[in-house]
Amino acid sequence: MNRPSATPGDKPDDLGGVFTATATIDDRGIVTGWSEGALLLLGYRSDEVVGRPAAGLLAEDVSGAVQRCGADGPGRNADGSGWNGRVALRHRDGDRVEVGLLAHRGMTDGGAVEWFVVCAPAREACTFGEHVLLERVFVQSPYILAIYDTDLRSVRANAEMERAVAMTDDEMRGLRLSEIVPHPDAEKNERAMRRVLETGRRVYLENYLRVPGESREHAWSICVAPVVDSSHRMNGVCFTARDMTKRYWARQRLLLINEAGTRIGRTLDVARTAQELVDVAVPRLADCATVDLLPFLHGGGEPRPGPLTGPVSMRRTAVQCAGAVKALARREYMVTYPDFSPPAQCLSTGRPSAYDTTDPLMARWAAYDPAWAAMMRERGVHSVMVAPIRARGITLGVAFFSRHRHPEPFEQDDILLAEEITARAAVCIDNARRFTRERTTSVTLQRSLLPREPPEHAAVDVAFRYLPAGGSVGVGGDWFDVIPLSGARVALVVGDVVGHGLHASVTMGRLRTAVRTLADIDLPPDELLTHLDDLVVRLSAEDDAETVGDVGATCMYAVYDPVSRRCTLSSAGHPMPVVVPPGGTAELLEMPIGPPLGLGSLPFETAEVELPEGSLLAFYTDGLVESRNHDIDERIDTLRAAVSRTAPSLDEVCDTVLDALLPPQSDDDIALLLARTRALGPGQVAGWDIPAEPSAVASARQHAADQLAAWGLDEAVFTTELVVSELVTNAIRYGHPPIQLRLLFHDHTLICEVSDASSTAPHMRRARALDENGRGLLLVAQLTGHWGTRPTPHGKTIWAEQNVAMASGPSV
Repeated sequence: MNRPSATPGDKPDDLGGVFTATATIDDRGIVTGWSEGALLLLGYRSDEVVGRPAAGLLAEDVSGAVQRCGADGPGRNADGSGWNGRVALRHRDGDRVEVGLLAHRGMTDGGAVEWFVVCAPAREACTFGEHVLLERVFVQSPYILAIYDTDLRSVRANAEMERAVAMTDDEMRGLRLSEIVPHPDAEKNERAMRRVLETGRRVYLENYLRVPGESREHAWSICVAPVVDSSHRMNGVCFTARDMTKRYWARQRLLLINEAGTRIGRTLDVARTAQELVDVAVPRLADCATVDLLPFLHGGGEPRPGPLTGPVSMRRTAVQCAGAVKALARREYMVTYPDFSPPAQCLSTGRPSAYDTTDPLMARWAAYDPAWAAMMRERGVHSVMVAPIRARGITLGVAFFSRHRHPEPFEQDDILLAEEITARAAVCIDNARRFTRERTTSVTLQRSLLPREPPEHAAVDVAFRYLPAGGSVGVGGDWFDVIPLSGARVALVVGDVVGHGLHASVTMGRLRTAVRTLADIDLPPDELLTHLDDLVVRLSAEDDAETVGDVGATCMYAVYDPVSRRCTLSSAGHPMPVVVPPGGTAELLEMPIGPPLGLGSLPFETAEVELPEGSLLAFYTDGLVESRNHDIDERIDTLRAAVSRTAPSLDEVCDTVLDALLPPQSDDDIALLLARTRALGPGQVAGWDIPAEPSAVASARQHAADQLAAWGLDEAVFTTELVVSELVTNAIRYGHPPIQLRLLFHDHTLICEVSDASSTAPHMRRARALDENGRGLLLVAQLTGHWGTRPTPHGKTIWAEQNVAMASGPSV
C-alpha cells in the first residue's frame, strides 16, 4: 500500500511541533504498527499496543463502531477501500478522546490485508489575507482548489476537492495530501509543493487517477502556486486541479488515428495489413481485437454480387489481445456468424455498433454459440464493438473489438474512432487485394517450382521462407531445395538467378532440376557446381542475348552427414551461411567463395566443418541482407542476432529473421532456408571390416542378422541377409580391399552399405537362362526400395534402402 511519509515504525515529521497519529491494523483487528503521534494522542507506547486487538482502544461499544465502519456506514467508500468518521478512544489515563479517523485498506508485501489509520493532529487552522476574498475564490472556482500551510497540511478545500476525494473540508483539515489520497501521484504532488515553498515558483503537473465512485481514470492538470503575505513571506501553497479528461482522451484518439495512418498498410499484403489494424487498436482502444475477411480477398478475387445476407463465413485473419489473455495463433481459419449476430448485422447495415454483454442480441448469440459465450465469460468481457471493413463500395470484412481490462464500456467516441481506423485499414486491404490479384499468376508459377512443405529427414529439421520481390520489379529467380541423399545424408541448396521476370523463373526451374539430377549421382559439391556452371554457360549461349541478356546465377551447395556430423560446402558466388552451435553465438561460416555460375573454366573449392548435434545453419539469398539504406555488415549482424534468438520452432526463427530484416518494400526476392542438424548415434550405426575372402560372406550375414535382432527388426533379417550376401560377394569378386559393411537404422528405414577401394561402378544386366552370374543387383533392386552407388575419395559405396517395421523397441 502506498503510504504518506509519516508511517508507523518510522520517525514522524515534526513540522511546527505537530505529529500525525498513525497506526496499522491487520485484517483480524490486531495492531501491527504504532507511531509517536499515536503515543502523544493516547499515551500508549508501541510495545503496549502492537500485537493486541485494536478494539481495546475504543471508549464506546464495539458493535456500534463496527456498524459505522461497515459496508453501509456513512463514511465507507463505495469500493470498500477506505473509511472516515468520528470515533471515541480511551486514553491511557482513562480519559475519553473524540477523534476523527481516516482508514485506508491496502495489502502488505506478503499479500495480506492491512488497514492504515490516520488521525489528524489537533491544531488551529491557518488564516490568510482577506477573508472575504478567500471565500469568493472558493465559492466561485469551478476547479479543485485547496490551501495547504507551510507544513503541507490542509487548511481549506473547496467543494470540487470534496467531491473528488469524497471527504468534507473538515475531515481533510490538518491532513497532508498523501494522507488524504494514498496514491503515488499524491506523493509527487507533495514534492512539488515543497519545491514551491523552497523556490517561490509555480509548478505545473499532470496526474492520472480515478476519483471515488468512478471506474474510468481521469486526467488532471495541476498547478501548485505559492501563497505569500504582504511582506512576501511564505504562508503556504495553493493547489488547483482541472479535470482535462475529455481533452486528454480526444488528444489520445487523434494520436491513435495518426498512428493508424503510419502503421497500417506498410506492405501490400492482406494478412499483414489486417494484423497491423489489430496491433494499433490493442491496448489503447480495446483489450482484444480480431479481423475477419471474406474469403475472396486472399486470392485477389472479386466479391460476389448483391448484399450479404444470411449466415456469413469469413476467414479469421488477424488477432491481438492484451494482458493475461494471449492472442490466438496467427494461423488463419474460417468462422461463421449467424444472421442475427452483431458482426453479420454490421456487414448487412454497413454501420458500426457497440453492445454490452447483457444486450438481448448478445444473449441470443451466446445461446446460439455456447463455446464462444463461455470463452467471453472466462475472459471477463463486458463490452464489445463491431465495425465493417469497406472500401470503394466493397465490403471486405469486419473488425471485432472487446474489453475486459478497461472497466468502462465502449462509448460513441470509441465507435467513431473504430470507424476511422477501420476505414483507413480497408483502403489498404483493398489495395493489397488488387495487387495480389495481379501477381497471383506470376507467384503461382514461381512457387510451383519450389518445395511446398518442409521435408522430414533423419539428418536435419528444416524450415524455409520465400518472399517474391515487391512493387513492380517482378518475380525473381531465387530458389532453395532439400534433397535426400544416400547414407541418410542430405543436400541443402540455395540459389539466385540474375534478373527478374518470367525468364528468371524459367531459368531457375531448369537449374533446380539440374541440381537434383546431379545430386542423384552423388557428386561432391565442387564437382556438382562445375557441371552446373557448364550448364549455365550453354544456356547463356543458346539464349538470344539481345532480348534476355546473359544468364547468370549464384548457388550454395552443402551436404550434411548425420553419422560423421560433418558438413561439406561449396559456393558459386553465393553469400556465406550463418552457423549457430548449440548454446553458442551465430557466426558466418568461413569458407572459400567461388565465382558466380556462367563464367566458365574457373575452379570451385570446398570447405568441410564438423557440426555438433543441434547446430543451426542459415542459408539465404542476397535479398535478405542487401539494402540501399543499410551497410551490409550491419545487416549481417542483424541476421546473426535474429538467428541466435531462442524460439520454440524453426518456423518462429524464420519469422524472427524476417521481422528483423524484411524491408517495407523489397526490390529483390528473398529465400531463407534454416536447417537444424541431427545425428545418428552409435546405437543406430553398425560397421564391420570384411576380409576379401569368399568365406567372409557368411560372417557378414551373421553380423547383419545379430544387429537386426538387437534393433528389434527380426522380420527384416531374411531380406537383409540376401542383400548383404549379394553386395559383399560383388565387392570381394570385383572390388579391391579394404571392404567394409555398414548398417544404418532410422525412422523405419534400414540402409545397407558395402564400400571397397575400386572406383568401377556396378550395373545391372539381364542374365541368360544358363548364366551363373549377373542376377545379384537385380535381386537387390527387387528386394529393396532404393539402391545405388556413390563415389568416395578412396573408391565407391553401394547402398540399398528398405522400409522395415520393428517387432520391439530397438536397443539403441
